Amino acid sequence: MKLTKVEITNYKSIWGSNEFEIGDVTCLVGKNESGKTALLQALHKLNPVNESEADFDITMEYPRQAVSQYRRRIAREGEKHDEVVKAIYTLDKSDIQAVQEAFGNNCFLVQEPTLTISKDYGNDVYVYDLEIDEDAILEHLIASANLPIEQNNVLLEQRNVYDVHTELGEMTNPGTLYNITARITASSFSIYIYEQVLEQRVPKFMYFDEYYQLEGQDNLEAFANRVNTGDMKKSDHPLLGLIELAGLEVNDLRNLDNTQTLTAEISAAENELSAMILPYWSQNKDISMKFDLRGGLPGDPEGMREGMNIWGLVVNTRNKVELPINTRSRGFVWFFSFLAWYSNLRRKGEKLILLLDEPGLSLHAKAQEDLLRYIDSELKPHNQILYTTHSPFMVNPHNLEQARIVQDMGMDRIAGGQPQRLGTEIISEIRKATSDTLFPLQAALGYEIYQNLFVGPNCLIVEGVSDLLFIETMSNLLRELSKTELSTKWTITPVGGITNVPTFVALIGAQGNLNLALLLDNRTKDEQKINNLHRERLIRENKILTYADFTKKRESDVEDMFEAEFYLKLVNSVYGTSITPSDLPARKILNKRLDAYLKDNPLPNNAEFNHYHPAHYFNLHINTLKDELSDDVINRWECAFKSLNPLLRQ
Repeated sequence: MKLTKVEITNYKSIWGSNEFEIGDVTCLVGKNESGKTALLQALHKLNPVNESEADFDITMEYPRQAVSQYRRRIAREGEKHDEVVKAIYTLDKSDIQAVQEAFGNNCFLVQEPTLTISKDYGNDVYVYDLEIDEDAILEHLIASANLPIEQNNVLLEQRNVYDVHTELGEMTNPGTLYNITARITASSFSIYIYEQVLEQRVPKFMYFDEYYQLEGQDNLEAFANRVNTGDMKKSDHPLLGLIELAGLEVNDLRNLDNTQTLTAEISAAENELSAMILPYWSQNKDISMKFDLRGGLPGDPEGMREGMNIWGLVVNTRNKVELPINTRSRGFVWFFSFLAWYSNLRRKGEKLILLLDEPGLSLHAKAQEDLLRYIDSELKPHNQILYTTHSPFMVNPHNLEQARIVQDMGMDRIAGGQPQRLGTEIISEIRKATSDTLFPLQAALGYEIYQNLFVGPNCLIVEGVSDLLFIETMSNLLRELSKTELSTKWTITPVGGITNVPTFVALIGAQGNLNLALLLDNRTKDEQKINNLHRERLIRENKILTYADFTKKRESDVEDMFEAEFYLKLVNSVYGTSITPSDLPARKILNKRLDAYLKDNPLPNNAEFNHYHPAHYFNLHINTLKDELSDDVINRWECAFKSLNPLLRQ
């Protein structure tokens, strides 16, 4: 059975969420206080793993500004409680087969039947919209009742279940069919089918947030008492999962005649869980969980001074350091706690839909990427997952269709809105979302675009987009002239200036799987920055090239790869000027000469000079400009490409 649509109404900040679709993985994206958590909490109460968390509380959960009015309305008019959550499920083949085995092969009117379940503030559950053939089901029930043929024929002549039930009441031996029809007439066919077959097949919701994480320590006697009385803390669930995964019962903790055996069993479980995490924990492969069992001492925390205690530790096997859970590695503890509880529920055969509230909150960006990989590889094949986030690193850029935009329309309302009836909504139209709400999606998409367009296995770093245009245009021309072009294995990556180069090299180079080379402007003031790149071992010296290497000048920018007269022709064509080399002051670098001239001779219409525009013009008009390029220019560029191509990683 698969959850396909959800709608939440009248819950905390949510007046009406709008009905929204649920996939295998659904990411609820929104800024802080937008109502993402409220959506998960309301859905969780429809069918939670922990039955003690199933009830809605009007005082605490009905929208605060209307709760008093709602109580008066219910009390005065005796109305039905407001619906809170509605969930639509699609039955899978096994669900359909189970219903058919109980009610006949012709019980459904459609091939992919759906089931709608809702729950209100009276904590009543309603089942409807199950598209069934009531006549076919009734015939099957009658045929299965093994009544005498005369009674059977009489029942088959009745028009509906009410008539069948009435006729059964007049028979001397109606059998169990009478009770069945009584239950159907008291509710409906859909509810009866749900109660008999489908209820046990509906997945339960496992809600997990930071409050469910393992605590640093606990008294085993007190823990066992909480489990047995049903008065469990949220943090008890992962600990119970760990103990049961170890093959132990809670009451085994009361019989501690052999602590060594108990410790060995728990150690086996903790090692198994740590091993399951490590493939998806790139931050530190030398980290694991350890649980220590020992008797209470007078100096232990209150409630742990008698009996046996369990202490949770985070262990760094490389540094031989063991620290309490609450002192470090909250991300790892979150991961371990979730896995302990989840793995135990799966072992019990629970059908689950996972509701993860801000799962990457305490994780580094790289660890968030690991978590997404874990969700996709380990959780999605077995469960549907809904999770909330405001982090761009928790949005899968390869599957942006998984994202649902969550926005509090009251918090971000436009002028003239009615704030008392504005609240959290799921927005399907991107144009209605605020920029703050969209930021995680924009960042995730931007990062993916950058990775695809500008970063490759062989990355040639240049300072700006004008470099990229000049290089690509000249490479294409040299190929046309049957000369050496720049290999297409290079991905040209502009980084926005020399000041950004060291940071970019450090960040991108740290990925380890990329081959980097640099082709940069060479100015005296920037030489130290360039030299530091190889001195700090960010990149090998032979992979740092400058345009001065090919112009044979002390300083050079990309524009100096061309003659001054030719480049100024590009400038004049773009800006409608008539600048000549003799107009420019004497400087080493062409751009410095041009900047000095323009300072005293502004461009027409007060336009600002931009290095991109001449490069763009050159790219667009290369077919008419190529004959004006001198042999020296052609040779410089070919020499540059011949120097770069051997630096490729083969």
